Amino acid sequence: MATIILGSQWGDEGKGKLTDILCPNAQICTRAAGGHNAGHSIVANGVSYSFHLLPSGLINPKCINLIGSGVVFHVPSFFKELKELEDKGLAGVRDRIFVSDRVQIDFDLHAAVDGLEEVELGEGKIGTTGRGIGPAYSTKAARTGIRMSEVFNEELFETKLRRLAEGYKKRFGDLLKYDVEEEINRFKQYRQDLASFVVDGVHFLKQAQDQNRKILVEGANALMLDIDHGTYPYVTSSNCSLGGIFTGLAINPFKIDEIVGVVKAYTTRVGGGPFVTEDLGEAGTKLQEVGREWGTSTGRRRRCGWLDLVVVKYSTAINAYTSLMLTKLDVLDSFPTIKVAVGYKDPQTGQELDSFPADLGLLEQVEVVYKELPGWNKPTTKVKTFYDLPKEARGYVEFIEEFVGVKIKWIGTGPDREDTIFRGTTALQK
Repeated sequence: MATIILGSQWGDEGKGKLTDILCPNAQICTRAAGGHNAGHSIVANGVSYSFHLLPSGLINPKCINLIGSGVVFHVPSFFKELKELEDKGLAGVRDRIFVSDRVQIDFDLHAAVDGLEEVELGEGKIGTTGRGIGPAYSTKAARTGIRMSEVFNEELFETKLRRLAEGYKKRFGDLLKYDVEEEINRFKQYRQDLASFVVDGVHFLKQAQDQNRKILVEGANALMLDIDHGTYPYVTSSNCSLGGIFTGLAINPFKIDEIVGVVKAYTTRVGGGPFVTEDLGEAGTKLQEVGREWGTSTGRRRRCGWLDLVVVKYSTAINAYTSLMLTKLDVLDSFPTIKVAVGYKDPQTGQELDSFPADLGLLEQVEVVYKELPGWNKPTTKVKTFYDLPKEARGYVEFIEEFVGVKIKWIGTGPDREDTIFRGTTALQK
């Protein structure tokens, strides 16, 4: 049976922390989509670990990890990240990580193209991580990409990569600074190094589910960055929603125990695109500084604003969360008043919209309806039980639950895994 963890906003909600909490009871931890553009920071036993391409289930020495078929896989990052974990003292990581033979390869060629495409977009640029994720998914959709299984057919691999590079060279000319022969030569060694990690991912998970093993699925990015349901085109290039879990892993949808949405107690996003509760004044700056809002993968500072429950409710409608985790509640400790977005009004009609709009032109003009809640002006850092929270902090949690219609089972009150209030358990913890 599987427990699925998904981001409910624009990413960086703290999914890695919940993965870390649940991992001790998981036998298998998987990634379904995205690439090394994802980023989780986990603090365990006083050591901070950063995960990008690798599932953070590697923290658990008894957990087997799988990078699923829907991921775009950057080989140098895979080996670099493994070494970094080993250097920090994690034992046996190379024995506990497997990669589906159906992943698409994210080449350095794709990263070079990513930067050039952002330049082409000018002021309308997406704000990508520049790591080739979009171009890798583009070649996958165009059926010109290269799967992991094809890496082991040297002649086919080299033919396809040269053809791919030639096509991009025709498009960008001398602007493309890339040496295809250099990348081909590196893959001669990668081909040998990868062999022990590659498995049939579909068969791997079918066996695991047939054996009723406890599976933890770690979502990357978040619903509002989903290629279909997010703020398109300011999104990632994969399905990072619930649907992407099924396509990216070929997991049995009838063997799901729980779908957990992770919600930050306020809202952040990276890159371009509409963000209607963004605060460019004192409150936004304070959220950024107190919350240490800069990226694990890129170091970029995140845009910050008030919690948007229109977004969370929309996300819930798509991902069907059975429970929520609320993170970084302690960041709000010193705000005398806390605002929460509970609706959007159409600027033309004054009528409240039924849901989160697809039309970004409309979204940028909406009037945000806020509910103001009293702050608590007391420290909640490291509080362990719900009723030890100040009354106003409990009210904030209960307001979110009532509005969204989903129980909040975990509340984050600090960066460490121990800094968590538990208000129930998942099937994975039983």
